[in-house]
Amino acid sequence: MGDILTRGNLLPPVVTNELFSKVKGKSSLAVLSGAEPIPFNGETVFTFSLDKEVDLVGENAAKSNGGGTVASIQMIPVKVEYGMRVSDEFRYGADEIRLQYLTAFADGFAKKVARGIDIMAFHGLNPRTGLTASVLSNKNFDDLVTNTVVFNSSTPDANITDAIALIEAAEYDVTGLAMAPAMKNALAQLKKGSTSNEPMFPELGWGAAVGNINGLPVDTNSTVSFASGADRAIVGNFADMFKWGFSKQIPLEVIEFGNPDNSDLGDLKGHNQIYLRGEAYVGWGIIDPAAFAIVKTNASA
Repeated sequence: MGDILTRGNLLPPVVTNELFSKVKGKSSLAVLSGAEPIPFNGETVFTFSLDKEVDLVGENAAKSNGGGTVASIQMIPVKVEYGMRVSDEFRYGADEIRLQYLTAFADGFAKKVARGIDIMAFHGLNPRTGLTASVLSNKNFDDLVTNTVVFNSSTPDANITDAIALIEAAEYDVTGLAMAPAMKNALAQLKKGSTSNEPMFPELGWGAAVGNINGLPVDTNSTVSFASGADRAIVGNFADMFKWGFSKQIPLEVIEFGNPDNSDLGDLKGHNQIYLRGEAYVGWGIIDPAAFAIVKTNASA
């Protein structure tokens, strides 16, 4: 363990697996879609669709061309990082102390990576600054998805129904719903009738972490409405039309000298500190934007 924890290296496999598990529990996209490894240099995902229905051919009749459309989506991993200063007792402590530091850092890093995946893929923003990232232009739901429904807090269930109708009109199945807390709260307040106090969705009350509504997998996450706050829900075929994954290596670097965070905190050695830095390479692709719809407060947002 000593070598792993005292110089730049890769996270131990047991910690890496735990990190993946934590990411899946905190990212709506990871919950609603399956992950697959992505080569470090990225990969191209091809879609092949047949444009017409099958043709009934009579005896001795001529066959006609049905046609097909081939498209490709580039999934290029982007690098995200997180670092923090810790006391240099990490360096001199027993293996148990070092492992405590590492476990705590891996736990926090996993949560930040999970939120980062959603924020980048939903909105095309740098998670730390909240600003538009040019490298993510036209690689996120807000830029690509044109199916939109204007949010009405009085009829949130109808908003979801309308969004699903747009997706089904494009002949896609709906496999998941990611919703902001505001959408969840609006649904939780619906009653079964104008004179009834019985909630329409009792499972949503009191902040319950619900994973399914009316047979549809759902996940509630503040990342859906991150920054602008316009998005209330994103619904669509996450299972087939959204792909994401990590590149294989997740480096953890332990830095003992210098000012690696470019801050006014000064030199590490001069302050009896070391710096833990985690980096991950994650990529994703929205295979067909028509397979999704966004419920938002302003259709032009």
